[in-house]
Amino acid sequence: MKALLLSAYDAESHRLWRHNLQTMFPLVQWSELTLPARYFPWRVRGNSLSFAFNHRATLTDNYDFLLTTSMTDLSALRGFVPALARLPTAVYCHENQFAYPVNPDPRAPRPNPVEPQMLSLYTALCADRLVFNSAYNRTTFLQGVAELLAKLPDHVPTGLIERLRNSSVIPVPLSEDVFVPATMPSATITRTAELDVLNIAWNHRWEYDKGPELLLAIAQKLMAQGLRFRLHLLGQRFRQAPASFQELQSLLASYCAEHGITPGHCGYVTDREDYCRLLASADVVLSTALHDFQGLSLLEAAALGCTPLAPQRLVYPEYLGADFLYAATGDIAAEAQSAVQRLQEWSRRKALGLALPRADVQRFSQPSLQGDYADLLQFLTARKNTDSMSPLAHSSAEGDRRH
Repeated sequence: MKALLLSAYDAESHRLWRHNLQTMFPLVQWSELTLPARYFPWRVRGNSLSFAFNHRATLTDNYDFLLTTSMTDLSALRGFVPALARLPTAVYCHENQFAYPVNPDPRAPRPNPVEPQMLSLYTALCADRLVFNSAYNRTTFLQGVAELLAKLPDHVPTGLIERLRNSSVIPVPLSEDVFVPATMPSATITRTAELDVLNIAWNHRWEYDKGPELLLAIAQKLMAQGLRFRLHLLGQRFRQAPASFQELQSLLASYCAEHGITPGHCGYVTDREDYCRLLASADVVLSTALHDFQGLSLLEAAALGCTPLAPQRLVYPEYLGADFLYAATGDIAAEAQSAVQRLQEWSRRKALGLALPRADVQRFSQPSLQGDYADLLQFLTARKNTDSMSPLAHSSAEGDRRH
């Protein structure tokens, strides 16, 4: 089979999705086109131009089906390249523009959200199969579309929500390297060596939607109570980061020096093996996010043995039990206090040499999701060629044997 894969805003989670998909189905001949995850307004509105007029030869090759992310302006791209309209198409939604938190910084630009929302609606309606990475993503998308349609003045078609509701939820599969922490014995030793220090990893983008103010409040409360902890600040950093991070770094440096604690790692870890080893050395992975549609960074850390702690909002209650969630009240002080109580409890357990609770995230592994993705590809190829069972069945079976 020949497949065309388009990623119009190729952020890290989008890259992980397409790389792991190709790993799971190596017998498919994948052709992919991507655009970098920058200049968001231009990328969302202009990706159809970039694809259609810079890559027409690739777009018009003989494919069996098309997979594209929801950031792709598919309706316009089909107009520019009519051959694409004849391909069975699945649209994969990593996120949606209806549930994205507004930047509280008054200096931040305030782009009109309606245009990217409408573009994602058009793309979704072009799909033969619409797929979301979580039920939370699908629910908030459908709610957002309903609210948007209700605001439009006239000639709004009926039945659009019903068409979109006929969709699937298939998470982004995790890379297999996070399910083999036994290959990093030194990390396991580090996790248990310092019983009096709780190692906490925070592995998110250094941006406002990941809750830096809440993270700062949690760290301040831990310091005020004298809890011995080490905080690893991981994730991508950009030229401009919220001021909370600078204050947090200064406080952590002083606190660690005062209590004789080796400081945690600060900054993005470029080497994948080093990153996994660092996560495998942590006791807890913490999320303070205001925006997460699957939470891949937290899932990876949990697969590597970290105990996850996340707010009781967004996607997290979908796959984490109550023991791994702290209160989500909308009040930073109250949320920080709830998180600190759980961290204190786990710190006491570690000091006694007791194991911390573990979250089972095996359902996000490639073998666990192989069947769902095989069904998706089979659906698409069946629309193109009724005799397409054999190649995909061989690809899926090959993946089963390999894992």
